[in-house]
Amino acid sequence: MKSNNNVVSSYLILFLATFFFTSVTSEDPYKFFTWKVTYGDIYPLGVKQQGILINGQFPGPQIDTVTNENLIISVFNYLSEPFLISWNGIQHRRNSWQDGVSGTTCPIPPGRNFTYTLQAKDQIGSYFYFPSLGMHKAAGAFGAIRIWSRPGIPVPFPSPSGDITILAGDWFKLGHRRLRRVVESGHNLPFPDGLLINGRGWNGNTFTVDQGRTYRFRISNVGLATSLNFRIQGHRLKLVEVEGSHTLQNTYSSLDIHLGQSYSVLVTADQPVKDYYVVVSTRFTRRVLTTTSILHYSNSRIGVSGPAPPGPTLDIASSVFQARTIRWNLTASGPRPNPQGSYHYGLIKPSRTIMLANSAPYINGKQRYAVNSVSYIAPDTPLKLADYFNIPGVFYVGSIPTSPTGGNNGYLQTAVMGANFHENVEIVFQNWENSVQSWHIDGYSFFVVGFGSGQWTPDSRGRYNLRDTVARCTTQVYPRSWTAVYIALDNVGMWNIRSENWERQYLGQQFYLRVYTPSKSLRDEYPVPKNALLCGRASGRVTRPF
Repeated sequence: MKSNNNVVSSYLILFLATFFFTSVTSEDPYKFFTWKVTYGDIYPLGVKQQGILINGQFPGPQIDTVTNENLIISVFNYLSEPFLISWNGIQHRRNSWQDGVSGTTCPIPPGRNFTYTLQAKDQIGSYFYFPSLGMHKAAGAFGAIRIWSRPGIPVPFPSPSGDITILAGDWFKLGHRRLRRVVESGHNLPFPDGLLINGRGWNGNTFTVDQGRTYRFRISNVGLATSLNFRIQGHRLKLVEVEGSHTLQNTYSSLDIHLGQSYSVLVTADQPVKDYYVVVSTRFTRRVLTTTSILHYSNSRIGVSGPAPPGPTLDIASSVFQARTIRWNLTASGPRPNPQGSYHYGLIKPSRTIMLANSAPYINGKQRYAVNSVSYIAPDTPLKLADYFNIPGVFYVGSIPTSPTGGNNGYLQTAVMGANFHENVEIVFQNWENSVQSWHIDGYSFFVVGFGSGQWTPDSRGRYNLRDTVARCTTQVYPRSWTAVYIALDNVGMWNIRSENWERQYLGQQFYLRVYTPSKSLRDEYPVPKNALLCGRASGRVTRPF
């Protein structure tokens, strides 16, 4: 009889725990999406290419959601090759299973589907999604994500008269398979053939505005290789948000947007009634690529004419100066009603420093890219699954050092760095190359506390902004310079840290950060999804609950 009582008690506890967890998560609404991924003919630069479409669209459908909403996205792969989608900026709280990169998720095989379960937990702002395998990003399948504030949470500017998405990026006429063969053969990608705005080339889009009204433009650099400059002829750009952070509302004539970054600006249609160029051009390239769209004032009968207004090109100093002016709005609410500045990141002393140096070694006679001399190679089994099933031989924690080893030599390794849950860490990105680098950390926002030229040293901390630097998920590192960030490791999982230059990422400039806790609590990390695809050495295994 005593054992029966124990059984009954166990079922009761399990029922109450399940009910509690379900009731908590069910408070937030759900949105359901069905995406069919197919090939299709596209002509972005006037040349027929095979694109990757989502529901027949290039770019893909825009996701509009509200803070804390749950997104159920069923992706059907009708391609002849495996496919994955990653979510650039959505933090996947406690849920790296849904990150959509090869280190955490098995690819969706041809003819199969996978349903992502995401939550925009305590987030607002402008982001995008993209295909993460191979060079698929060079064929499309990317799209915008807009996370709106909940009703009643104040936003630090009046509601604009319209909300306009700009997905800008460089583009190649070569198909994604040929580009992949180029980089795998040990050669660099060619210079891009052009730039696109929302999947179209020169004057391919028209944005209609009413004189006297103000509009929000959300601009993301979804390209593969180049930083961009964005501007609108005759108009000022008032910066209001960077990747989920409301900013001080400084005004600019143009904005540099590096690979993987997203910005929101307010633009007031305060000029005479006519049409104006919306311009995107490459930054820090000797050959400058430019493309345009049209800002059309309603009732305008005067079209654009003459050359598009020029922007900055090779000058680094102006970009650095601009970057220093981008600050957090300490009094504005974020995703919650409390002010953004209520979290005093500058008062928290990091427990350790991780220094990451990029390099471009030749390994086995081929061009590779590396972090701390380690050039990442993907294993046969996603790291997250290998960790979950305790599969030996897939990776080991500590396979990448936490500081540079010196020199330009490199070696191949499935690189995983260890970290503890709730650690506060200082990460320094050190760049000794002559090109601008762009770094992204999945699953997190971090505070960009400082950047400067030359070699970072402990004395560099004296120049940190510990008051109102912006929190974001992607940061640039200027040539022969460093960028330092503070990050609170409050999200358990296996998280990708990578170059946003896709050639560099593909050839090894990435690794995974394993944020670990021995706890097996739903408060810390969700269990493996019931619908998880199992591949590699995890094939045929049985998942287990906590």
